This record gives sequence, structure tokens and C-alpha cells, in this order.
Amino acid sequence: MKPKIDSTEFGSINIEGSMFEHDVIIRLRGRVKKRKKKLSKRVYGTSHTISLDEAKHVYEKGAERLILGSGQNGMVTLSEEAADYFKRKRCLVKLTPTPAAIRVWNKAKGAVIGLFHVTC
Repeated sequence: MKPKIDSTEFGSINIEGSMFEHDVIIRLRGRVKKRKKKLSKRVYGTSHTISLDEAKHVYEKGAERLILGSGQNGMVTLSEEAADYFKRKRCLVKLTPTPAAIRVWNKAKGAVIGLFHVTC
């Protein structure tokens, strides 16, 4: 079951009434997990560029779409390698600032996963 995202503000996201004060991944079965930013930080020195290793961690077999909340001000991007990886997996990526991404998430149907950055 895909959980509803209630709201977001700088530094937090509220999902089904639970507040998370860190970036999250929402899995195909609706489980909310803490994002492993270190997978990108060790490659780029920042979590604002999604690395290939993080893309592999985020992707789940059967996912048709990734909704990527790029932060309150849209600072997160996909590396070229990560974008190519999702393309090879035939997983469409919707990259948009987190406030807009939660609206897209709440309307999404099908095999969708989410990654939401909660700061910049």
C-alpha cells in the first residue's frame, strides 16, 4: 500500500501522520526507509547529486517510476550514470522540488518508488 504524504517543510516530511526529519525512500510495498546519502556523498562530496551506487540502492525490481523530490528549493540532481541506470531499468524518473513531488506522489498509480530530500 502506497502511503499518503501529508506535508513537507524545510527539514521534515510528514507521511501518514508520522514526522521524519531526514530524507526518505518509499519502497514499492510502502515501507518508509531513511535515505542512504553516504552512497552519493562519498562519490561527489554532497548528497545533492545522486550517484550510481545510490541509484542501485533506490531501485527495486518491478518499479516503473521514481518520484524524486529534489528538496525544498530543487537542489538535488541525478548524475549522468544514475540517469542512465534508471533508463536501462525502464524506470521513468520524475525529478521535481519536494513540495510538488509530494503532490505527484499522492496522485501516482502503479509500481512507483519515491525518494524525498527534505532540505535545500
